[in-house]
Amino acid sequence: MKAVQVPIENPLTWRWQALTWAISQEAHTDGFVAFLNNNETVYPHDPFPNRLFVGAKRVISFSDTTERDAFQILEEAHRDQPSFLVGYFGYDLKNQLEALSSRNPARLELPDVYFVEPEWVIDFSSDNAIVIRGEGDTDQLLKQIAAYDSTQHQSVSPKVPVVVHGRVTSAEYEATVRRIKEHIVAGDVYELNYCIEFFAETIHLNPLATYRALNERSPMPFSNFIKLGDQYIIGASPERFLKKEGSGLITQPIKGTIRRGQTPDEDAALRNQLIQSEKERAENLMIVDLVRNDLARSAVTGTVQVDELFGIYGFRQVYQMISTVSATLRDSVSWADALRHAFPMGSMTGAPKIRAMELIDELEVSRRGVYSGAVGFVTPDGDFDFSVVIRSLLYDAQRKYASFSVGSAITYDADPAQEWEECLLKASAIRQVLES
Repeated sequence: MKAVQVPIENPLTWRWQALTWAISQEAHTDGFVAFLNNNETVYPHDPFPNRLFVGAKRVISFSDTTERDAFQILEEAHRDQPSFLVGYFGYDLKNQLEALSSRNPARLELPDVYFVEPEWVIDFSSDNAIVIRGEGDTDQLLKQIAAYDSTQHQSVSPKVPVVVHGRVTSAEYEATVRRIKEHIVAGDVYELNYCIEFFAETIHLNPLATYRALNERSPMPFSNFIKLGDQYIIGASPERFLKKEGSGLITQPIKGTIRRGQTPDEDAALRNQLIQSEKERAENLMIVDLVRNDLARSAVTGTVQVDELFGIYGFRQVYQMISTVSATLRDSVSWADALRHAFPMGSMTGAPKIRAMELIDELEVSRRGVYSGAVGFVTPDGDFDFSVVIRSLLYDAQRKYASFSVGSAITYDADPAQEWEECLLKASAIRQVLES
C-alpha cells in the first residue's frame, strides 16, 4: 500500500465526513467499514489510533478449522500476503482453543471471527493532516468524500419507540450470583465474570447516528464502529485486550468500577472509595495474576512484569481500575500465537480460566458471540492492537434486532444487589441512547 499525506483544515469534521461516505453505497459495494476512534483520550501506552478502514480488498476465509484454529488461519493469510488486517475475534472462538462448547443460541448470527484486508486505510492525525494508504486514485477518493451528502445520516429517528428488555430479571440475576458464590465456596473458581444481555426487537436505528450519540455520551479510548453489510458493532470500550509493538506486549485488564459524582467533592470521594476498596483491588489482582500467566506462555522468561497496579482512570460515566502488564515476545512465538495464548481476555472470564468459561456457559442464558471478544487490527509488520468488546451495541438492521451485554466479576464477597446495580450502571450509556 502506498501512503500519501494530505493537509486537511479541519480534521475532526473531515473524519466524520469520511466515515459517513464510507458507509454509503457510493463508497463501495462489499459493505465493510471499520472506524477506530480514541476521542483524544490519554491512556497508558496510547489508545487506538484514529483510523478508518474502507472496503474489503480481501476477505479472510475461516471456513476450514478442522486442523487449524482461526488464529493460525489469520497468521497464514498475513504471512502469505503481509498487509493491514482488521476485524474481530468473537468470544466463542474459545471452543476452538479448548474443549469447550456454547449451548445458547446465536441470536445475532454474526460470524465467530471476521477479518479483511481493506482497500483503503485513512489515518487522522492531530496536525491538520491525514495519511491515506491504498492502491487507488487518492485524489479521486478525496473528491468523493468531499462531495458526499452526509445529512441523511444525522438522525437516529427510530420509527417506533425503543423498549429495552433484560434477558434476566433482577431476581434471576441475584439468584445466579448466589449460585456462583456456592461454586466459589466449593473451590470450583475464585472469581467468575457473569454477564447478562439486554435487547430490543423490531427496532429501526440509524447506525451511524446511534454511534455518534453513544460516542458523545461515552467517549472512550477504544471506540469503534464496524459495518458488515447489514450488521453493525457499535462500541465504546475502555479496555485493551492486547497490543504488540515490536517485541513488546501490553495487556490492560479492567476490574473495578464506580460511577462519577455530580459535584467535584462527590467525584473525588467516589474515586477515593474505588481506590480504597479491598473487594475491587482483590478482583483486579486476581485477573492481573491470570493475564500474567497468559503472557508468560508467549514471553521471554523473566520479562513479564506489572507496570501499573490498580491505576484509577476517569471516563465520562465511570471511574475504572486498570492495571498494566507487559512482556517481551519470544522469537519462537508468532504474533498470532501471542493473541491465541491470551484469548479471551481474563477480565471477561474469571479464574481459573477454563473452569470459569465452563460455568459461564452453564449459568448465562445468552451466547456472548462478539461480546467479550476482541476488535482491532494487524499491521503489515505483524504489530497489532485489540480492545475488549464491552460497552458495545450489536445491531442487525435486516432483522431489526439490537443487543448489548454487561457483566461484573463475582467473588466470595460479592453482594448480589450491588452487582446488579453495577451492571445497570455499565448499561446506562447505551440504554439512554436507545431509549432517549
